[in-house]
Amino acid sequence: MISTTENQTARLTRMRKIWGYGAAAAVSPYLLIKIAWTFGLFMPTSQMGDPSWRTANAVTMVLAAAGILLAMAFCRPWGERLPSWLVVFPVWVGTGLLVPMLLLAPVLGPAAIRRDMGTGSADYWVYEQVFVMLSLVGVGICLPLALAGYAKTRWPESLGGPIDCGDPQGNTRQLQFSLARFVAGGCILLGVIKVFWALGGTLGIDPVMLGDRDLWWRLLSLSTGVWAFAGAWGILVLTSRRGSRRFLLPMAAAWISSGMLFSYNLFNQLSASRPDAPNAPEYPLAQVLTVEAGTVLGVMMGMTLLLVLHDRRRALRGESK
Repeated sequence: MISTTENQTARLTRMRKIWGYGAAAAVSPYLLIKIAWTFGLFMPTSQMGDPSWRTANAVTMVLAAAGILLAMAFCRPWGERLPSWLVVFPVWVGTGLLVPMLLLAPVLGPAAIRRDMGTGSADYWVYEQVFVMLSLVGVGICLPLALAGYAKTRWPESLGGPIDCGDPQGNTRQLQFSLARFVAGGCILLGVIKVFWALGGTLGIDPVMLGDRDLWWRLLSLSTGVWAFAGAWGILVLTSRRGSRRFLLPMAAAWISSGMLFSYNLFNQLSASRPDAPNAPEYPLAQVLTVEAGTVLGVMMGMTLLLVLHDRRRALRGESK
């Protein structure tokens, strides 16, 4: 029995190292490109020399460097001694950004290259785009797998086991369910709007901008809508403990959905502040309301998920009623 446990631990440690080093290697080309752009080298368009672009590239350069450090933390013993908040927040944002993009990359990558080349970007931008996409796909695959091994070691209650583990003393289940119903209602409404727009609906779209609804915009709208529905399902299942026998699937749905809604909508707000940012096809009010709603819903879903995990950990430790 002891030998079997030791073998499982050794196998888990080995897989954490493989995926952690793989994530660090995958994000390295992205980091190098961002460093070059931050210092004004190999920029595909003159617009990227604008201070707002340079600032955005510097921010993403720091995020890429943080991603490498995080990947190393997942596969090294010192990573298990880091404060929880220092790991959880960047992982939440990172998985929210990367997992949905991983599913869209086979279509969005070529579409982005065609769109940028049509606007007069330099020829070497194609090669830079390929490196960027390969980095995002690589880290989108490796980082969540390294995270799974890390979480299984440090927070085993967050991945495995049945969905209902009982209630600890002083639990927050009623608060969780109230928050979950509010969040799920907002996510369903947001999901309906986004899917409606992605499928060609024009309510809330500026008639002058109908021709600007390209494949990129439609796929991102559809992705947001689908993940909003997934998050609504996941958070309701987690708080009601009905709809799934196992904890992992609704946990993953709520985790990725909340991170996606927060990070993508925050990114949209930052992108819209650039002087060369394209105008959104939506009416300004509709665009602001959906972006702000997505950000708030992502944060609220994440907070509800933390309450669920906190009570679950206490219940598994035997602090039941």
